[in-house]
Amino acid sequence: MILDAAARLIGRYGTAVPVAQIADAAQVSKGGLLYHFPSKEDLLTGLAAELMERFRRDVELVAAEEAEGTPGRLARAYIRVNFVHASDFSGLRDQIALAAHLMFEPAMQRITQEDAERWRQDLHADGLDPVIVRMIIAASDGSTSAPLWGAVLSEADRRALESDLIALTHRR
Repeated sequence: MILDAAARLIGRYGTAVPVAQIADAAQVSKGGLLYHFPSKEDLLTGLAAELMERFRRDVELVAAEEAEGTPGRLARAYIRVNFVHASDFSGLRDQIALAAHLMFEPAMQRITQEDAERWRQDLHADGLDPVIVRMIIAASDGSTSAPLWGAVLSEADRRALESDLIALTHRR
């Protein structure tokens, strides 16, 4: 509840939102919030870690639909989850606003770089050509931010891109 309230408020108003306001929105006391997150930096770090882990869990859940060790299994799941997130424009806008506010926090750079490196390693160990992996990462990640600036691709184009990227994962 605390992290959900923090995500809503920080995404909307930035990291200057008082801890007391986050506690109120989460319907907990300020002391209760501080029990779980002793400082605002701990809260922001916990929020960023939760967002990254939630995405990873979503991808792993989709990947589990295919047999372990199937080449391209993780990449296909990464594509599918990114495209599902991109189709929820309101949620996507909120997530990007939250990420934009969090990225200016000093501890975030280390956390996000560690997560990015973990994804890079995992996706490159997925049994696909590195060229294909790079294209999948760039196109999938780009599909989640492009609609915010006025989508160049239509919804039909986006569906076709998702299919094209999935097809690339079957090449070796």
